[in-house]
Amino acid sequence: MSAEATNPATPGPVAPTAARRKARPRIDLRRLGRVALLGPAGRDRLPDAIGHVAEAHRAHYPDADLEPLRRAYVLAESSHRGQMRKSGEPYITHPLAVTLILAELGAETTTLTASLLHDTVEDTDVTLDQVREQFGEEVRYLVDGVTKLEKVDYGAAAEPETFRKMLVATGSDVRVMSIKLADRLHNMRTLGVMRPEKQARIAKVTRDVLIPLAERLGVQALKTELEDLVFAILHPEEYEHTRRLIADNAARPDDPLAEIADEVRTVLRDSDIQAEVLIRPRHFVSVHRVARKRGQLRGADFGRLLVLVGEDADCYGVLGELHTCMTPVVSEFKDFIAVPKFNLYQSLHTAVAHPDGQVAEVLIRTHQMHKVAEAGVVALGNPYAPPSEEQSASDGERADPTRPGWLSRLLDWQEAAPDPDTFWSTLREDLAQDREITVFRPDGGTLGLPEGATCVDAAYAQYGEDAHACIGARVNGRLATLSTVLRDGDSVQLLMGQDPASEPSREWLEHAHTPAARIAIQRWLAAHPEGEAARDASAGTHAQETDAGAAPDGPAAGPGASAAHVTPDAPGARSGSDARAARPRGADVLVDPPGAAVRLAGCCTPVPPDRITGFAVRGGVVTVHRVECAAVARMTSTGRAEVAVRWGDTTECRVTLVAESFGRPHLLADLTEAIALEGAEIVSATVEPPSQQRVRHTYTLQLPDAAHLPVLMRAMRNVPGVYDVSRAQHQAPASS
Repeated sequence: MSAEATNPATPGPVAPTAARRKARPRIDLRRLGRVALLGPAGRDRLPDAIGHVAEAHRAHYPDADLEPLRRAYVLAESSHRGQMRKSGEPYITHPLAVTLILAELGAETTTLTASLLHDTVEDTDVTLDQVREQFGEEVRYLVDGVTKLEKVDYGAAAEPETFRKMLVATGSDVRVMSIKLADRLHNMRTLGVMRPEKQARIAKVTRDVLIPLAERLGVQALKTELEDLVFAILHPEEYEHTRRLIADNAARPDDPLAEIADEVRTVLRDSDIQAEVLIRPRHFVSVHRVARKRGQLRGADFGRLLVLVGEDADCYGVLGELHTCMTPVVSEFKDFIAVPKFNLYQSLHTAVAHPDGQVAEVLIRTHQMHKVAEAGVVALGNPYAPPSEEQSASDGERADPTRPGWLSRLLDWQEAAPDPDTFWSTLREDLAQDREITVFRPDGGTLGLPEGATCVDAAYAQYGEDAHACIGARVNGRLATLSTVLRDGDSVQLLMGQDPASEPSREWLEHAHTPAARIAIQRWLAAHPEGEAARDASAGTHAQETDAGAAPDGPAAGPGASAAHVTPDAPGARSGSDARAARPRGADVLVDPPGAAVRLAGCCTPVPPDRITGFAVRGGVVTVHRVECAAVARMTSTGRAEVAVRWGDTTECRVTLVAESFGRPHLLADLTEAIALEGAEIVSATVEPPSQQRVRHTYTLQLPDAAHLPVLMRAMRNVPGVYDVSRAQHQAPASS
């Protein structure tokens, strides 16, 4: 991993450093990387560099065995001897710098050993077998994971395929990516003598791939410095403007953040809460973002207050005191302790207002939370060691540092993207989705999805390619289309079709946001081009068949089909001529005065034993409605007089039912068969054009016995794909 020469323009800290607790200094990787290692690199100075690594490692692991590090250094130094960096420094300074970065973050001995050796297989005659023999399989795996693929063998695909190899290795051991991130940080620090176009190319890959990976692994100490280095290279003018803003603020005689910090210390001291209150200066990119958001910056905008306590409960105690004794900005409150971020981050966020109108953001966390917030998975030590007795079991995808949910999804879809260009572009798109939500399955399990994901994405995340048969979903108990955008905490029940002919639609691509869903749908469509053509052709053909009274043996209604008034030629259904010839039969209704003509309203199609009422219309005809019909309320409000009506002894009736379903092949045939099996006659049927994969059917049916209506409706609901059957509430077609 070729490290470049020192960059004299590398951004350095210009904000004043606040007093910090001696035992927990903020990790200053720039100082450690440049001052401790990158000075004169004569051979007699190298043991001092190992001393820095050992000291940093022992700060986190007092009882660590340093012998593996000594042996790894000896092998690395002898292997790289004679190799020089472009700045003229011995090449060994690069693996030493990478190892020191990881040691300061709290990496355990195995990771440090591998980082010392991470370039030996790539750039020297050392082999992976030698590494295994001397240091074991774990170290060999980590070194192999970060070793680049040769351009001679892969050509232009070498870079994307190297990242694919690295990500696959990270899927089994996240420490692989920890070493890669530290390696890229040191290379970015030393990029200055490269040609501007090469600097820009490396910075863009860092921005699009490495920084999002650092964020997802929670390694904020690396992420923030990488962001500043990329900012300086890709946006030099904005960087210089931001640098001047920070320098001008540092030169101010007053410091609003210091005043607010003193006030916070006083509040907590009076409340007997043991806490450490620190000022955290914002890094360059953070200041730039705040300036774009708020415009003119004030003193409190250049940093945040950090309150460190001993226990989780103390975090909420601090929050309560601050909100009681100071003026809180409630809209800024976020609880990432109760609901951690997908990258293990935990903290309480709030803000308090100063009397002069300035607002200070406050972060409240324990010392352990702070360690994880800075170093992410690196701070976990060896995540593969057996958990101690007091450690609780993993709670879902988010809490598993060895295989985060986002990484599992990434590894799944990369297998379906054999083309390097597709993998490379899709990887950048996937990593650009930097926020994650968790949704709950009916069995209590969870699905981790990127923010903005839809039910389509949830289907492919849960079922893989079996999701081709998904026909809909229920979100929080309510029916939802596959295009429905999910929110964090939603409960999602995916409804799967039983018909083997079920297939995805090209429209799904418009609603698929995850690479796994998009790649699966695209692969199916590419493998079944005839399916798309047949579906488009069948839409118009089916409309013609249903208009002519043909048997409904095709899809219920394909995309683009028009509404069809059908008289199905199915078992138990009337033919078109019979339906026109037969007088409609209905239940017997008695009316006062006797002898008046009665007509059952088509808007609500009342049947026994519905509660009914009547209204006189032109010609002395009495129209009978269900009491709860909307038309009743409308006519009553206009002063129309009701006519007393009641059911007679006849049980036969006519009713209009509305069936709502997801579109699938043969649905209309299955529905008419279910109706026929219950002894009902279909007088007419209407199939409306599909909308967002939903189809609405309206049936006017003749029943021999009104008491059988609940059984009929239940049978229709049991047809696969049908999610609701109800009595018609709209104006039905006029009966003859």
